[in-house]
Amino acid sequence: MTGPFDALGTTLAIMPVWAAATLIWGFCVVMLWSVKTLLMLGGRNVARRTRFFFDTLLMEAVRGPANIVVVVFALWATRLIMQTFELINRPAFSWLNILCVTLLVLAVILFIDRLSRLSLEHFQARSSVLKTSGQLIKGTVRIFIFAIGALVILSTLGISITPVIASLGIGSLAVALALQPTLENFFSGLQIVADKPVRVGDFIELESGEQGFVEQIGWRSVWVKMLPNNIVIVPNSVLAKSKIINYYYPEKQLSVPVECSVHYDSDLEKVERVALEEARKILAGHEWGVDDYETFVIFTKFDSSSINFTVMLRAKEYFNRFFIKSAFIKALHIRFKQEGIVIPYPIQAINLSQEQTDTRTQQPSVRMYGN
Repeated sequence: MTGPFDALGTTLAIMPVWAAATLIWGFCVVMLWSVKTLLMLGGRNVARRTRFFFDTLLMEAVRGPANIVVVVFALWATRLIMQTFELINRPAFSWLNILCVTLLVLAVILFIDRLSRLSLEHFQARSSVLKTSGQLIKGTVRIFIFAIGALVILSTLGISITPVIASLGIGSLAVALALQPTLENFFSGLQIVADKPVRVGDFIELESGEQGFVEQIGWRSVWVKMLPNNIVIVPNSVLAKSKIINYYYPEKQLSVPVECSVHYDSDLEKVERVALEEARKILAGHEWGVDDYETFVIFTKFDSSSINFTVMLRAKEYFNRFFIKSAFIKALHIRFKQEGIVIPYPIQAINLSQEQTDTRTQQPSVRMYGN
């Protein structure tokens, strides 16, 4: 070599090896970092102009691993330059080669991990499965990616992965026995995600009687936020085996029966007409009412002091049924008073004539009214 290369070689030769390697590596990092920055800026500008989302996710995912790639290429360049000027021995050459390959595999693993997480987050708002158990699915995917990546890195380092896999199989059996409850909850969580008996945001009633909104479906448990603003944490295995009432499945709307009663002397046709009119007003005017629901009245029982009937309303959600029912009861009470329809008090009748031993002296029965 002649000219600048001879001068460069002479300069590097008089320096300590570590100093020469550091100088070359630092120069290569600066140059490659500048190239990487320009490429990233250009890629982001192109991604902003397109209508696709995947190129934006790709640029976000490559940002971190690109730094590792810069370091790897700088190490490769340092190795080649020092090899050219015979400043590196064979053991150091082999060590740098293994380090570069390992870092490059690590960059690929981090890129795939970040791209998968960003993709899951992008589709989470559109997919009911991801919205329900996004954290559980993302955690499972990350474990799988890093497990495969660790095996690839071991293979790159020249370590046979067959004994490692065999050891992991035996160790996994011991771990499975020791962590049986934890694994049971984990696989029960996967079952809940696949079967979807509950989803985040659903209003459910547990077999033990607690009611609340599903806040989170995690690795080990499901969090249910009750109406008093506290949290019930249910293990996944318990929830998977329990009987659950999901008030948001298959849809949020549900019927709201309202039990009523009127006096025996009431005109039942008029009672039905008045009740239907008030029910339709409530459903049409209330914010939680379903205005297109065909409400109806069913007379159900001749009770001891009244004729009972049920008015069927419809609410948009289970939690709103209380407000619909309350508004209808108040409106119907006012309307019954205006129409002269009597809602009877509980009445007990005592027939004294049946208590007389001599039928010839029976007196007219006396009827007493009271609460």
